[in-house]
Amino acid sequence: MSYLEYAVKSAPTGFRKVLYLNWPLTLLLMSVAGVGVLMLYSVAGGSFTPWAEPQIKRFVLGLAVMFSIAMVPIWFWRNMAAVAYGLSVLLLFAVEFFGSIGMGAQRWIDLGFMRLQPSELTKITLVMMLAAYYDWLPAQKTSRLFWVLVPVVLILLPTFLVLKQPDLGTALLLLIAGAGVMFLAGVHWGYFAFVLAISIGLVTAVFESRGTPWQLLKDYQYRRIDTFLDPGSDPLGAGYHITQSKIALGSGGWAGRGFMQGTQSRLNFLPEKHTDFIFTTLAEEFGFIGGVSLLTLYALIIVFCIASAISERDRFSSLATMGIAITFFLFFAVNMSMVMGLAPVVGVPLPMVSYGGSAMLVLMAAFGIVQSAHVHRPR
Repeated sequence: MSYLEYAVKSAPTGFRKVLYLNWPLTLLLMSVAGVGVLMLYSVAGGSFTPWAEPQIKRFVLGLAVMFSIAMVPIWFWRNMAAVAYGLSVLLLFAVEFFGSIGMGAQRWIDLGFMRLQPSELTKITLVMMLAAYYDWLPAQKTSRLFWVLVPVVLILLPTFLVLKQPDLGTALLLLIAGAGVMFLAGVHWGYFAFVLAISIGLVTAVFESRGTPWQLLKDYQYRRIDTFLDPGSDPLGAGYHITQSKIALGSGGWAGRGFMQGTQSRLNFLPEKHTDFIFTTLAEEFGFIGGVSLLTLYALIIVFCIASAISERDRFSSLATMGIAITFFLFFAVNMSMVMGLAPVVGVPLPMVSYGGSAMLVLMAAFGIVQSAHVHRPR
């Protein structure tokens, strides 16, 4: 009997699927989303509109999406990985021609009832595609040059399209998450050392190209780098965001000013306080304790994903779960580093907390894949 036949025959049915869900992971996701609603209620001045109420509806929809995906056998999602990846790439191409422009970038497709950001979808479909590829590829071929170049192309194609929008933050997340899946699949470390050397050369070229006809980044992206290196050089201009963010973080102290008592957010000193910089509102109102508490919830989500991946018996389930865990980690690590001044401001939302529809629904769909692998593993 083949593994697929065994998996199909031993798959749980009906009520057992609900029992087999990773309920600790589900409760952690609900807790983080609850923190997000609480902070969106606060930054709106004690009102569920305009942000908290839509966020609740999106999370409820996201839960339904997660449970629906979890009920479908994981082998189906493995077979659909190439279709999902191809669709996301087509949507990225569509953004080039039909995308909506907002805040100087062309990243969204207006569907009427919502604005879809295909780059968010690509973060997950890329992981699924790579996991399916390495599940198909014999282990002995993993580090052979030709079979290494195939996933590299799969990673670089959407990365290039996202970089053109321009969206440097998401492009970096795609590169790092893709490289993480390749490393976990067993690709030889020598390839990563070579890429690291190339990256150092590329960073050098980025700085050297500034002000030349072949400039590699947009002017605003260079300003973000300048702000990261010296925020005080332009505190009322390019450095305003990070300066106000640091003030809010510092004013929170150990225990914070209290719920809805943050001066930086209530007096509108904080820019993008409901999206990219929402963590600073949390830190100002609940202090170091509140920030560490949220970080602990995030860490526990990663731990449960890793534990689930270790227990999986097929390569696709394990790699997909770990790839989603890496992507989730990059979300909150980059956002928190950004608002604390440890990384340039690249516009990465805080997962499950920042206001936004595409990121919320895509993350819940991703955790649906994790749940599907957990529910349908042979027992």
